[in-house]
Amino acid sequence: MSSSLASQPLASRASQFFQLTKPRVVSLIVFTAVIGMFLATPGMVPLQALIAGTLGIALTAGAAAAVNCLVEQKIDAVMTRTRRRPLPRGQVTSLQTLVFAGVVGGAGLVVLHQWVNALTMWLTLATFVGYAFIYTVLLKPMTPQNIVIGGASGAMPPVLGWTTVTGDIAPDALLLFLIIFAWTPPHFWALALYRKHEYARAGVPMLPVTHGDQFTRLHVLLYTVILTAVTLMPFVTRMSGAIYLASALVLDALFLWYAVRIYAAYSDRLAQRTFRYSIFYLTALFAALLLDHYFRIPL
Repeated sequence: MSSSLASQPLASRASQFFQLTKPRVVSLIVFTAVIGMFLATPGMVPLQALIAGTLGIALTAGAAAAVNCLVEQKIDAVMTRTRRRPLPRGQVTSLQTLVFAGVVGGAGLVVLHQWVNALTMWLTLATFVGYAFIYTVLLKPMTPQNIVIGGASGAMPPVLGWTTVTGDIAPDALLLFLIIFAWTPPHFWALALYRKHEYARAGVPMLPVTHGDQFTRLHVLLYTVILTAVTLMPFVTRMSGAIYLASALVLDALFLWYAVRIYAAYSDRLAQRTFRYSIFYLTALFAALLLDHYFRIPL
């Protein structure tokens, strides 16, 4: 049942706006950005850069998520995993969401400009536009390759973390970008496979809807193979050492096992497990990069 925002308790109102920022998604964004900060320097990240960079990136990412919720509220209303979000339930209005996103996103950009550096602010703004508008408004309703093309925005956080510390973009930062860019399709298509009926009902041209399960399952496998090759590049370029290599090989082997199983013996339960594992995979892979960075064992 819809209710007036003004009549709700302060804690309830704050919770609803917080939900608009997709905190679970933003937490992974912030995590990879912070890892990017630490990988950019041999020592400790300067405290101002760490705090201001983390805050600015988190606020801007949360604002982009709120815009995504605003644009997709009708789609969210017909999908099981999203229909309890504040906008479909009428707990907040479109205008309130727009104002909230503007204030939060603007604050994040100001923090980055004033206490980090201009390059990080502009790259973060570009990432915001890429996700909130190019991906959400243009790509997602138009092409089944939305995840592949739009993945560029989702892959930017470690680059933003890197520029927070150094003020420039290095080849190693682009490797971090490439890892997340290659990870996004198998991660999201695993979800799309077991949610395809909901996407079809919502009119979203996800790959399983437009090209079928078999085609999508093959592409999950192919992109996982690509991901495996990409994740070995930090070791090949001497960005990382033995700890990362061992971790990547184990994590990749398990991801490949899931991808092969999805292709050869699909079930919705397996796709759900693959989706959950993919989140653990990315978290563990970046944690391994951080551990290797400070406790390098060369080979």
